[in-house]
Amino acid sequence: MSLDPQVVAYRAARAATGTPPLYTQTLAEARAADLAAIRAGGGDVEPVHEVRDTTVPGPAGDLRVRVHRPAGDGPLPTLVYFFGGGWTLGSVETADGICRRLANATPCQVVTVGYRLAPEHPFPAAVLDCHVATRWLAEHAADLGVDPDRLVVGGDSAGGNLAAAVTLLARAEGGPRLAGQLLVYPNTDQRSTPRPAEGRDADDDQDPLLFNRHSVDWYRSHYLADPADAADPLASPLLADDLSGLPPALVLTAEHDPLRDEGERYAQRLREAGVPVRASRYPGMIHGFFAMPGIFDAGRRAQDEAAAFLRDVFGLSVPPAATPAALVDTPVGDGR
Repeated sequence: MSLDPQVVAYRAARAATGTPPLYTQTLAEARAADLAAIRAGGGDVEPVHEVRDTTVPGPAGDLRVRVHRPAGDGPLPTLVYFFGGGWTLGSVETADGICRRLANATPCQVVTVGYRLAPEHPFPAAVLDCHVATRWLAEHAADLGVDPDRLVVGGDSAGGNLAAAVTLLARAEGGPRLAGQLLVYPNTDQRSTPRPAEGRDADDDQDPLLFNRHSVDWYRSHYLADPADAADPLASPLLADDLSGLPPALVLTAEHDPLRDEGERYAQRLREAGVPVRASRYPGMIHGFFAMPGIFDAGRRAQDEAAAFLRDVFGLSVPPAATPAALVDTPVGDGR
């Protein structure tokens, strides 16, 4: 495997400590271990001008949200962020580091939605929560200082899946109007276990020390109470008949990720539908790297690329430190 040296070191450390795969643990153990791993890999906690928790109405009761707000008066461009964790793990806490960095680096307001988790609340609960929360933020923009004309949805892994699904719901239901979608190694096709990505050996996708095909199956088994739901475009956005009219997208993938090909196929289908798309594959990287900039330099570069995309769709000026190359359409395969 052409793993990045930092991934090789990370894998060796997991082997040395005997870290068990999340899919071998109980839900409670896996949820605690997921949060601990993300905190350990997230690097220094960046201070943000204001961070506060509040609630917004959801389809089945109030939803917890965390608001990361940089300095600035009045309505701010806002990213609505959906955390990863296979719809089964994760919380506003696991996305806190990402959201702090994007709030500062863009700068923009970032609101993380604490959607309901499976298996307690299987599909489509998470999708409905995320859409209703996003629509509420647009319709009650003044309550949280949101600029409703500059609203983007985004997320990593399952959160990327939810962001893509929210854009489909928003188009179907006439709102809210979205300025962009940030999709970080998103799940887009739930129909079957991912095949080894092109150029990879089948054993690569079964490595118990890394996110693998067994991980995908474990998460999906919790989320889809009825396997037939895999054919629903809100579970598998790649299966939507028509992707035209969706907001501009940034799709980030990792070379050694069983979800790589379906994420890249979704980027291609968006392009074919006339949606402006930027797509970057990060060489040598694995699933989860975006959330671990304290371990992987590529994680910080990917977050910088995400911030550059957000600045562009929000119409913000580029800070002097940002390079022009960060704002051009990056061909798949060049995420360095």
